[in-house]
Amino acid sequence: MKLQRKNRLRAVALGAIAVSGALVLTACGSDDNSGGGSTGGGSTKAAGNIKCEGKGQLLASGSSAQKNAMDLWVKNFTAACKDIQINYKPTGSGAGIQEFLQGKTAFAGSDSALKPEEVTKSKEVVKGGQGINLPLLGGPIAIGYKVPGVDNLVLDADTLAKIFDSKIEKWNDEAIKKLNPDAKLPDLKIQAFHRSDESGTTDNFTKYLKAAADKSWPYEAGKAWKAKGGQAADGSAGVSSQVKQTDGAISYFELSYATANSIKTVKLNTGASAPVEATSDNASKAIAEAKIAGSGKDLALKLNYTTKAEGAYPITLVTYEIVGDKGNKAETLPAVKSFLTYIASADGQSVLKDMGYAPLPAEIATKVRETVASLS
Repeated sequence: MKLQRKNRLRAVALGAIAVSGALVLTACGSDDNSGGGSTGGGSTKAAGNIKCEGKGQLLASGSSAQKNAMDLWVKNFTAACKDIQINYKPTGSGAGIQEFLQGKTAFAGSDSALKPEEVTKSKEVVKGGQGINLPLLGGPIAIGYKVPGVDNLVLDADTLAKIFDSKIEKWNDEAIKKLNPDAKLPDLKIQAFHRSDESGTTDNFTKYLKAAADKSWPYEAGKAWKAKGGQAADGSAGVSSQVKQTDGAISYFELSYATANSIKTVKLNTGASAPVEATSDNASKAIAEAKIAGSGKDLALKLNYTTKAEGAYPITLVTYEIVGDKGNKAETLPAVKSFLTYIASADGQSVLKDMGYAPLPAEIATKVRETVASLS
């Protein structure tokens, strides 16, 4: 059963969804929002309780953290809704937001909520409205490593900060030995990999380091990597690939990439009674402490990166789909709402756990569904 499950996860994580064509239909309209396009396609009750509305092709981009979930969501949705095609490109959160703000995409995926200046910018393409953040999935940011002979590794925030700032350079450093007294740590150079693209995963990881190891992490959190040293790779797929093939490597990426590539992950010493493993359930315990920080229809969340709750894994992220609250393009709005309704539904959320993601807490999921229904 374990082998079957690993094979299934690997197929989900590595299989791309091929979508023909690249017609760009934006969710946010021009000054003339009456539009000439038909909302067509009708409304039908499809397999898996997916309600199909609208038709055409939707282009979206952004978070590579949600790629594995998005691949499966798109596969399930388009199998039921034959008149809708969705092409999601995992370009990274920063690039996804920029394409949305340029009016190039129907929605953006981002592991960080829009900044105030980005909300202001969104009003230029969302006529009469603005971009809002809809949380659609959560999950742990795993710290993957490849150290020969070490199958169980515990680190804390301070040690991680020093590793990723090139202050700790060998795997047998005294700070790592102290946390792992029974491990046979080799005299091996640490190869720390970070994202080369602007990434919400980087933003959340550095928010954790800033919050939990402020004295050892002198940099501000952000989508762009600011620390010195290390090596860079593109996207979660890029950094996880480097870890898989490089002795001494360590990096940060979503748990689904670790699972799909059979990469060992670090347990965190958070101050709880026992080190905490990166799992969907443990991430859910941390995300349950999140508070809604947005106003109006914006559902941006504030995460607690310093939790010491038993079994709560603090390096988590929440991925948002960014859309316009109103003023959306008439011919694409039905399809956008139909797709977002599915991924926020119980059916859409139920597929996440097996891929290493954390479904939304019930209260937040209900608010997302209500907000999606109100988009206009």
